Amino acid sequence: MTKIRLNASRLLASAVSVALLALAPTVHADALQDISKQIKQGQHAQALEQVDKYLAAKPKDAQGRFLKGIVLTEMNKPNEAIVVFSKLTEDYPELPEPYNNLAVIYAQQKQYDKAKQALEMAIRTHPSYATAHENLGDIYARLASQAYDKALQIDSSNSSAQNKLALIRDLMSTASRPGKATKPIADARPVEPVKLAEAPKPISTPAATAPAAAPSPAAVVAPAKPAETPKPTPAKAAGDANTELTNAVDLWAAAWSRKDLKAYLAAYARDFKTPAGESRAAWDAERQKRINKPGAIQVGYENLRITVDGDKATVKFRQHYKSASLKTSSNKVLLMGKRDGKWQILQERVGS
Repeated sequence: MTKIRLNASRLLASAVSVALLALAPTVHADALQDISKQIKQGQHAQALEQVDKYLAAKPKDAQGRFLKGIVLTEMNKPNEAIVVFSKLTEDYPELPEPYNNLAVIYAQQKQYDKAKQALEMAIRTHPSYATAHENLGDIYARLASQAYDKALQIDSSNSSAQNKLALIRDLMSTASRPGKATKPIADARPVEPVKLAEAPKPISTPAATAPAAAPSPAAVVAPAKPAETPKPTPAKAAGDANTELTNAVDLWAAAWSRKDLKAYLAAYARDFKTPAGESRAAWDAERQKRINKPGAIQVGYENLRITVDGDKATVKFRQHYKSASLKTSSNKVLLMGKRDGKWQILQERVGS
């Protein structure tokens, strides 16, 4: 698991590693699925042998290396696992999962400061990574417990510290109970690899690209080449919120793909709730830094599902992202609201 359960020893692959797997060539995906099944079945020695064979042919493969880190963790070889995950953070700094799994190992070793640093890096890399935020809360609780223990060692009559320590221990006891765990790769259904179009056609107007109210089964890929920013046009049918929302998502993905920062940020409402609670200015600056990195970006989506409730809506879809150094696929949720006659993003998160 990628969540920190300080009383547990198992470590499972994360949802984004499943997403990476979905984008691998089918033959490689099958090999990784087999390795993952061996891990789940407790066949760790066989899994390690297979993943080493896999990496001998593809030494830079992020999915295979991530699985090897999990195998080593399951085999109670934390120091070797740390080496694997640490090297992954160096080679793929955009991925939050290696940081998160490092934090799990450090927490098991009671190295809470290191765990805290690793989780902060995971969140900096992926501000909407909910698991890392939850794990960081657990680490803060552990650090607080240590601090209150120290205070009571110095002054055992400190009733305030006693009460706070009791609250923290009760919180940690609750957090350690079985909860919703991330499924390992072995539980994932086989997924055909998603191919991003090499030369997608530019979006001319929202009406030309908006699908019908029912989602299209094919992935929609926004253009990666710079083009003029499409300007939204008023919906012809009053109250056709599904079409308006689809248009809004199309424009958002297109602006992101063209690296059109102004149009991309305009998709977010002024009262947008930032993932980590930072100021809007700080969030904007971070997004600008990421989007302006060298290299093309392609953002696509599929399986669009829209739920409208008055002037608010929930939009869910499968997002596919590709850049020079990263290729991922993950579930995305946009909470949207109507502002000045157009739909804008109020909040976004990764996951169902």
